[in-house]
Amino acid sequence: MKFKKHVFVCTNQKDAPKKSCGTEHGLALIEAFKVELTARGLQKEIRAQRAGCLDACAFGPTVVVYPEGTYYGNVQVADVAEIVEKHLANDQPVERLALEF
Repeated sequence: MKFKKHVFVCTNQKDAPKKSCGTEHGLALIEAFKVELTARGLQKEIRAQRAGCLDACAFGPTVVVYPEGTYYGNVQVADVAEIVEKHLANDQPVERLALEF
């Protein structure tokens, strides 16, 4: 099966005192994306899955959406519905969360 989009959520865990996406609710974000995608009937077109380090630790929890390569930083569980509605369903990035490198 070929997906239209992939959502990769960093779940990497580093040793304290460094901030890491995994300890900052990375796994909760994956679950929230899966629930939201299923609720909107998008689970067959868009896949949300965990990823290792996305090299944006200072901005974590970090999410990247492909094929666009849009990075989102400091993503909270409450942001998931907005990302799904705007970006994943309607191809409009959520500017307030987007990271510029």
